[in-house]
Amino acid sequence: MKILLLGSGGREHALAWKMLQSPNCTSLFVAPGNAGTQKIAQNINLNPLDFEQVKKFVIQENIQMLVVGPEDPLVEGIFDFFASDDQLKNVPVIGPSKQGAKLEGSKEFAKEFLIKNNIPTAAYGSFTKENLEEGFLFLEQLSPPYVLKADGLAAGKGVLILNDLIEAKTELQNMLVNEKFGQASSKVVIEEFLDGIELSVFVLTDGKNYKILPTAKDYKRIGENNTGLNTGGMGAISPVPFADENLMQKIEQEIVKPTVEGLQRDNILYKGFIFIGLIKVGNQPMVIEYNVRMGDPETEVVMPRIKSDLIALFEAVANEKLNEIDLEIDTRSATTVMMVSGGYPEDYQKGKIISGLENVADSIVFHAGTKMQENSVVTNGGRVLAITSYGENFQDALKKSYANIEKIKFEDVYFRRDIGFDL
Repeated sequence: MKILLLGSGGREHALAWKMLQSPNCTSLFVAPGNAGTQKIAQNINLNPLDFEQVKKFVIQENIQMLVVGPEDPLVEGIFDFFASDDQLKNVPVIGPSKQGAKLEGSKEFAKEFLIKNNIPTAAYGSFTKENLEEGFLFLEQLSPPYVLKADGLAAGKGVLILNDLIEAKTELQNMLVNEKFGQASSKVVIEEFLDGIELSVFVLTDGKNYKILPTAKDYKRIGENNTGLNTGGMGAISPVPFADENLMQKIEQEIVKPTVEGLQRDNILYKGFIFIGLIKVGNQPMVIEYNVRMGDPETEVVMPRIKSDLIALFEAVANEKLNEIDLEIDTRSATTVMMVSGGYPEDYQKGKIISGLENVADSIVFHAGTKMQENSVVTNGGRVLAITSYGENFQDALKKSYANIEKIKFEDVYFRRDIGFDL
């Protein structure tokens, strides 16, 4: 089977690595890919948001499946584009319809969906610049800290958690009136703050049946002890030690099942991943947010723990036969640590030569922001490499990741040395 994978990050390298283990994957193209995917698959210089360009390539190469890594093409409706085109409609797309992608594309839509389906989540209000004063009043009714979320996609940066009421009001005004996050913050969701410990649950669904994939926990802040600015994620571990059988049963019954059933009830076509960002408050799991694709860097620990054939799972998703497949999970722990460019998540430089990759042993290096330049691998993003390892427990796996990080060099490299510190 000839497959096209859209995206260029660590998530896509991990998906490509896993898909290529399937005997059903005869050739894999990645658009646009990175230096890591270039080594194992064929990179194609395509813009995932240029659907006409994607169509042309799919027809030209006789692509038999499209796997969508990032959220943007899903929110823009690539699933619907394929479904409504006579030349593309028989090519399965792994990812939800445009309506399904609103679970991530609109924070307000997601909150309404959660409330309507009685899924535990934080109390909220939704505001535009027209009712800014009501937003101020809503903030006054909450206890600090205050959670402000841009309604639209803001590349993982559109959430502010503030302790001071005056600062929260100023930032609400900045988001709505001064367009701090552009169009994404033309509407802002304000939520009550939930105090607990976070985890991510990943679900693969064909719209009717579902499989719960390994749990993961990622570390968003740039600084150790979870301080400093939010990033796309500085590392992850799987499984989450506190996600025992009781908690997982609760998550399935109160969150996963009602999510899939709610989508069905609303006739929302959904064939792909659901990433449920959760927080455990006491013994109660509550939904913070939905994403409509795999997380990054969580994919880099979830994929290595799936023993089943990923392409077979994707085919079952396309044919609505996911219930007929057994999901086999590796019992070992997996951890990943992100090596990032100095200055990230603010200004950073690209084009730094990366050396020492050939010295890595007993870890998998997933490329995130890299490219090939004159036979050298160079940095091409804020998050550069994800160093993933297996271990009997997460501490053991982390030791291997950190030992291998010491062998890799590029100018101004930075990584967190405390992944898993809170467990």
